[in-house]
This record gives sequence, C-alpha cells and structure tokens, in this order.
Amino acid sequence: MLEELKTSKKVVGIKQLRRALKERTARTVYLALDADPQLLEPLRAECLSAGAELVEVPTMQELGRACSIDVGAAAAAVLR
Repeated sequence: MLEELKTSKKVVGIKQLRRALKERTARTVYLALDADPQLLEPLRAECLSAGAELVEVPTMQELGRACSIDVGAAAAAVLR
C-alpha cells in the first residue's frame, strides 16, 4: 500500500495534511505510529470527518522512505 505514495500526487507533513483534509483533497492518509500522539490524535478525528481512508505505518522512517524523502515523516496523504 505504501507504493502508492511513490507514484501518486501527495502531500507530506502535518501542516500540508491538515490543509488537504480541510480542502477535502486527501484520499488516503498515512500516519506513523511512532510520531507524537498529541499530534496524531487530532488528525485521526479530522480524517474521519473528511471521509479520508486512514492507514497506520509502523515508523516515521518507513513513511519518509515511502514518500521518497531522506528524513522521517509523521504524516502523509495521497490526494484525489
């Protein structure tokens, strides 16, 4: 499922993800389970209200690699 992040139009990072959820352009949201829970919990609720599919990824490093960046990522989304 993470392969979709390599080939699709996406946003990476919490600020960009929040914007995409607000604009309802996020189709699938990926959250790293080892990221700060205080950051992730509000995002989970926003995903539900925006109707976006939620996928949990074990680590920030794994999510960052899937997004083709050299650092970890707490959140990312594939856009509609």
